[in-house]
Amino acid sequence: MDGSGPSKVILASGSRPRARMLASAGVPFTASAASVDEGTIKKSMQATGADIADVTELLAATKAQQVSRNHEDSLVIGADQMLACDGEWFDKPMNLLAARNQLEKLRGRTHELISAVCVVRDGGVLWHHIDRARITMRPFSEAFIDQYIEKMGENICATVGGYELEGLGVQLFSRIEGDCFTILGMPLLPLLDFLRGHGVITE
Repeated sequence: MDGSGPSKVILASGSRPRARMLASAGVPFTASAASVDEGTIKKSMQATGADIADVTELLAATKAQQVSRNHEDSLVIGADQMLACDGEWFDKPMNLLAARNQLEKLRGRTHELISAVCVVRDGGVLWHHIDRARITMRPFSEAFIDQYIEKMGENICATVGGYELEGLGVQLFSRIEGDCFTILGMPLLPLLDFLRGHGVITE
């Protein structure tokens, strides 16, 4: 840093939960969503036998590096989350039918959420962190799925699991193991430590 003050912070994401996390924590930032072909990256790495954590971390870094090209000397935050259940990787559902099928597949089972966050400046990764959480869905009824989808609508297609823990989605679960911010899509506490170390927020 050149002594002129802390670097500007950019969130390389259009995710509302991630933006809410940073805003609620008092982090000054602006958002600039990345445009990354996540599907191609996932398929390519899965075909080579890559670990899901490595894929998640790569996606977070790729998003931040892309946005970083247009924001010189800024701290660009990239984040990504993936879901795995018994070796199968899940993506955000494309529509309500896909969301229903996914919820039925996860019902009564334990799945893992892997969340990665990284910070990039001028294309170089300064810092990264990855965390995992385990979530068990209860054996909910078909009637509950009907009710849940009707109330949530297209919002359930915005998250990899088809749910938001901070809303009606909490009724899907019987057990949650892990950090709440990891479940929401970004390990926040380690990120705040990094930002404090770079003068963005007060030590």
